[in-house]
Amino acid sequence: MQLEKIYEPGRFEPRWAEWWIERGFFHAEAGTDDPRPTFSLVIPPPNVTGSLHIGHMLEHTEIDVTVRWHRMSGKRTLWLPGTDHAGIATQMVVERSLREKEGLTRHDLGREEFERRVWQWKEQYGGTILAQMRRMGDSCDWSRNRFTLDDGLSRAVRETFVSLYEKGLIYRGDYMVNWCPSCHTALSDLEVVHEEAEGNLWHIRYPVKDRPGRFLIVATTRPETMLGDTAVCVNPADERYADLKGASVVLPLLGRVIPVIQDELADPAFGTGVVKVTPAHDPNDFEAGKRHNLPHVVVIDKDAKMTAEAGPYEGLDRYEARTQVLAGLEQQGLLEKTSAYTLSAGRCQRCKTVVEPLVSTQWFCRMKPLAEPAIRAVQDGRIRFVPENWTKTYNEWMNNIRDWCVSRQLWWGHRIPAWHCGDCSKPTVARETPATCAHCGSAKLTQDPDVLDTWFSSGLWPFSTLGWPDQTEDLKTFYPTTLLITGFDILFFWVARMVMLGIEMMGDVPFRTVYIHGLVRDAERQKMSKTKGNTIDPLVVTEQYGTDAVRFALLRGAAPGTDIVLSEERMVSSRAFANKIWNAARFIFMQMEKVGVDAFDLAAAAPIETLEDRWIFHRLNETTAKINAAQENFRYHEVADLIWGFLWDEFCDWYVEVKKLRIQEGLNAEAHLTNLLRVFEQALRLLHPVMPFLTEELWQRLVKRGANTPESICIAAFPQARADWEDEEGAEGFALLQQLITEARALRADQKLDPKQRLEGAIRPGSEAVAALVRSELSVIEALTNTRFELADKVTGAVRARTDFDVALKLSAAQAGAERLRLAKDIELLRKAIDSKKKQLGSESFLGRAPAAVVEETRAKLAEQEAQLALSEQRLRRLDG
Repeated sequence: MQLEKIYEPGRFEPRWAEWWIERGFFHAEAGTDDPRPTFSLVIPPPNVTGSLHIGHMLEHTEIDVTVRWHRMSGKRTLWLPGTDHAGIATQMVVERSLREKEGLTRHDLGREEFERRVWQWKEQYGGTILAQMRRMGDSCDWSRNRFTLDDGLSRAVRETFVSLYEKGLIYRGDYMVNWCPSCHTALSDLEVVHEEAEGNLWHIRYPVKDRPGRFLIVATTRPETMLGDTAVCVNPADERYADLKGASVVLPLLGRVIPVIQDELADPAFGTGVVKVTPAHDPNDFEAGKRHNLPHVVVIDKDAKMTAEAGPYEGLDRYEARTQVLAGLEQQGLLEKTSAYTLSAGRCQRCKTVVEPLVSTQWFCRMKPLAEPAIRAVQDGRIRFVPENWTKTYNEWMNNIRDWCVSRQLWWGHRIPAWHCGDCSKPTVARETPATCAHCGSAKLTQDPDVLDTWFSSGLWPFSTLGWPDQTEDLKTFYPTTLLITGFDILFFWVARMVMLGIEMMGDVPFRTVYIHGLVRDAERQKMSKTKGNTIDPLVVTEQYGTDAVRFALLRGAAPGTDIVLSEERMVSSRAFANKIWNAARFIFMQMEKVGVDAFDLAAAAPIETLEDRWIFHRLNETTAKINAAQENFRYHEVADLIWGFLWDEFCDWYVEVKKLRIQEGLNAEAHLTNLLRVFEQALRLLHPVMPFLTEELWQRLVKRGANTPESICIAAFPQARADWEDEEGAEGFALLQQLITEARALRADQKLDPKQRLEGAIRPGSEAVAALVRSELSVIEALTNTRFELADKVTGAVRARTDFDVALKLSAAQAGAERLRLAKDIELLRKAIDSKKKQLGSESFLGRAPAAVVEETRAKLAEQEAQLALSEQRLRRLDG
């Protein structure tokens, strides 16, 4: 029963993390023969390239707390783990490694060898985050660990792509896309981050053909793209340019003649009302070009270099070309003016390169038909967002959704299941590799080189991981999943796409509830970032404070709809909480040795008769009910606060102290110990989802092995409220006892008396019921205050007066004199403060100018100080007898 003096979580946390997995406590059996309700949840799959960061730890802690609670509450519980192949991110990492270590590019290796190298890298480094998750105690069913490029998931991807293609929801064509010149791939709109930056607006003069001295002034933030202009545009309603219908202008620098078109693209109220039209390099111009059948002149290539169409600027980087174009315009007198302008620059989310709008042949998914049933699923309550305000955000995006560019010009990922015919050029889209063209029968087939957007496979995650397209027992048992816990940053990337694809492919929503958690911020509420140097490495802080303490610190700030503040102080205090429980356990185990109890029998019982027992079981009952309600509503901060308040403020600070006295008295010591152990064991169960390692370590040392004893606390039943433990009368009685002891201790502190000094005092009960309470609990009162008390009708000395009682300490002449001086000083200060506030409230100027809230606050403070003055004057009178 000996427990180490020092709480050192590093001694036992790794052992329990491995043991839980070895014993299979987190495994969930599929099938219909299990009568228990089912709770299922899939992990937001972290990138295989990654390691655990503090945002992961928050998310995984919230998931783990929820999963452990449901498991202990008697449900068949599945938390399915896995990782994402992370197309661009992983390819970038491996390409960088090849470049730095071997001086090679992927093109030097060829596609097949490069893919082999990526798989090799994945096997060597890709398990880092999974190992960290295991060490952190994530209670996943590790037998079901999945990877988005597993054979089964690849089959699901092919089935989905082909099915959507057959329904006309996937198509291929030349469209304007976001192109990353660094990653060399198209990006979806969501993969482009828009950042405001200070730039310029250059006003360029376009000479009107055959009208000497007439110019159209066009403003642009990207003068290098003017080399690709194929028209200038005015609004058809703009009378200023009515005479230019059918006219042309001469493109500056290159001398190409281009038409003046009339289109709503031009806004008469903006600038000069004239805009340049560059169909190959701007999405709005691309659409205008289609309306007016304009040619596409590509002047910037996929490397962000100028093409041959750019004439003398061929081969220049786009920004160098800009410099030279502006110099040329200036030289020819065609640069009207330059003005400062704040622009929104689109950057690749992954590498931060400014993206280039380019026309490219890509595969797209039509989203409107998929979005409509996904919107209805939220409207009719089949999916619920928590906090609810995310419903509006979801609906706004879904109602304005655009088609999704699903192809990526990468080698790592799900290869698009389409084969292009060398004879008829048409694609054959198929579930299995075809031998011949579906259109002309030719055998000259080449598979499309592109891969699918990573989020395409991730969008299938809730059902592909359960065996779809096969109708498996896992799928029947665990789909739809019960809950998704994730961050707001992937609401559109992932959550919305899972909803759309789940409804389309499965005929049902992928989950019933989506809980959106906040960000982890530093002590100053700043967003964490490497550039600010305020990031917290979870592997470092868990080593320093213990995994349980860091989990607890995160949860204490995790109120729905708010960001989480994680500070050093919060982690220190959370470790102190764990240490408090450890020390309480040490004391309890020592009492067990004294009484001769080897281990706690879970079937043991003792009467709940003493006041402290009636109170603590009532409070345990209330806390249990509140924790269950908080868990149900994702109020993780309340779970942490409730268990802290019960274990530290009530169990350790009061109940253990009283039970120490009872056991020392020797009367019914075993019964007192039994109830102490019953409460402690139940409290460990309440705490387990939040602090799994500490509770397992203590519970394993505490409980007696038996046929009906669970092997681990993680599969023990979670406490539920019991009607037979409700006892308001007992709770009120103990609360009065606490108040009396607290006031007596405060009196001692007021006099700055040594806590070890035995004092004498008196208690004047305000009623017979209070007198009876004092008589029955006098030994406890005296022991916990180190004061011998007598009951009296009147008390003098240092007095604390309350509605139900007065408590007093007998003071020596010197002590009484010191108390008299202290009270007199308090009274003088209070009178001055009261006079000041009365003058303030009597001033018409103050009442007329001060905000109503300030006036009300001043009145409340006055009332408080007047009450304090009356109390201090009463104490002074009683001190003098």
